[in-house]
Amino acid sequence: MSDEFLDFINKNKKPIDKLMSYYQCAIMEVETKFKVLNEQYSLEYDRNPIEDIKSRVKSMDSLIKKIRRKDIPITIPSIEENIHDIAGVRIICSFPDDIYMLADCFLSQDDITLLEKKDYIKNPKPGGYRSLHLIISVPIFLQEGKRNVTVEVQLRTIAMDFWASLEHKLRYKKNIPADKAKYLEDEMLACAKISADLDMRMQHVRNVIAENATKKHCEIW
Repeated sequence: MSDEFLDFINKNKKPIDKLMSYYQCAIMEVETKFKVLNEQYSLEYDRNPIEDIKSRVKSMDSLIKKIRRKDIPITIPSIEENIHDIAGVRIICSFPDDIYMLADCFLSQDDITLLEKKDYIKNPKPGGYRSLHLIISVPIFLQEGKRNVTVEVQLRTIAMDFWASLEHKLRYKKNIPADKAKYLEDEMLACAKISADLDMRMQHVRNVIAENATKKHCEIW
C-alpha cells in the first residue's frame, strides 16, 4: 500500500467506516427483499427458488486495488461514484428460469432503481463465466434521513456458482507453463459448457414434472 493510500485512510478513517456501514445496511435491505420473495413464492407454489444468499462488503485491500486499476481520484465522493460493487449480494437459484423471475420481481419494486444490467447467461464471457449482474440503487433509512446506496446483485444457478467459485480459485495459481495454461483455459471453458448443459437439462426435468402436476390437478377437477 502506497503512502498516498495510507495517508488517505488515516485522514478519513471515520468517513470510510461510515460509508462501509451504509453499504452493509444496503446489503441487509436487498437480502430482506429477496428473502420475502422466496417466502412468498414458497407459499404460492410450494417451492423455494432461492438456494442460498451470499453477501459481502469489499475489503479495503480489494477497494484500493480497484481504485488503482480504474485510476480514479482518492476521495470519498469519487469512490461512491465510480465503484459500484463495494456492496455485493449473490443470489443462488435452483434453475435458470428462477433467475429471470426473481430479477423481474425485484426490479419491479418501486424503491429499486436499475443502473446497469449485464446478462452473462445469455452472453457468457469468453472464459465461460455465466451470471446475471444488476447494478441497482436502494434507499436506506438513517437517523438523518434517507440515503440511496449502490449495490451489485449477482444471480446465478448452483452450477454457475460451483464453476465460478472453482475458476476464481484456480485463476490465481502461479508458475503454470504456457502450454499447460492454454490446456487449463480450454478445460475450464469445456467445464463451463458442461455446467450450462446441466442447467438446461435440470430445467427441462423440472418443467416436465410441473406439467405433469398441472395435468393431474386438472384431471381431479
